[in-house]
Amino acid sequence: MASRPTHHEILERSVRALGGTWDTQRAVTALRDGGYRPADQRAAEKEARRILRELGAQGLLVRTDLDRAIYQSV
Repeated sequence: MASRPTHHEILERSVRALGGTWDTQRAVTALRDGGYRPADQRAAEKEARRILRELGAQGLLVRTDLDRAIYQSV
């Protein structure tokens, strides 16, 4: 039986496949489409921002807005 992908893996796959600009809402949508079921919207947004930061640290995304969580794929 295959294990379910982590939230990080779900979002990383989406970023790699779709590219472009990523903000919190787009990340939440990608996570939900990948099977993530958050307790509430606030939890979903917090998780999305955390993973966006991780993907930025990995070099997959570059933060384009220092005031908001907006990233561009590399």
